[in-house]
Amino acid sequence: MVEAKIMIPRTLPAGEIIAMDVSEDDYMELYAADFCEWVDGVVIKMSPIGLKHDEIVGYLRELLRAYFALKPLGKVISAPFVMRIKEPKSRREPDLQVILKDNPGTLHKTYMDGAADICIEVVSPGTESTDYGDKFKEYEAGGVGEYWIIDPRRESCQFYRLNDKQLYHLQAVDDEGYYSTPKLPAFKLHVPTLWQEELPTIVDVVEAVKAMVNETT
Repeated sequence: MVEAKIMIPRTLPAGEIIAMDVSEDDYMELYAADFCEWVDGVVIKMSPIGLKHDEIVGYLRELLRAYFALKPLGKVISAPFVMRIKEPKSRREPDLQVILKDNPGTLHKTYMDGAADICIEVVSPGTESTDYGDKFKEYEAGGVGEYWIIDPRRESCQFYRLNDKQLYHLQAVDDEGYYSTPKLPAFKLHVPTLWQEELPTIVDVVEAVKAMVNETT
């Protein structure tokens, strides 16, 4: 008697798929620089960003760069820069990734080989299922220490941190709307500031970071 085989359809990642059965080497050579991501052989084109997305990413990058200038514990890197996760097999380009000096992975010129300490994604129209779904699962399984989801349309931030079971646990902000993490001593992100029509200038950012760092010295 021949046993019947049950074929389970492959679950494809969310997003605009532009190629399939692509090797990792071909992805890095042909697609990585063009705002594309790779999940187990599937290449996904990243959605275009809007002005608010760009402003928030720029502000967060300036904030973190100023912090690391005063506390040289690591660096922040913006897209397109690949983060290579081995299991599950994915090559994502987070809007921002924080790499600390004691990270066990290897930082190369064109990609991070291993999980970042913090990945930050700013949600755009069309990326909800990716940011809240696929990337959440991949970053959690891949060992990304913290995952921040910044959603300008909903004016919502979700901060997840791996717990002892290596599962994401939602973190709270304080009564004044600040989020802090033990990964970045003295750093505080004021969430309501993100929804302002005009975000702080680079001068304001530097002064704010100096103040928060000096509070603990």
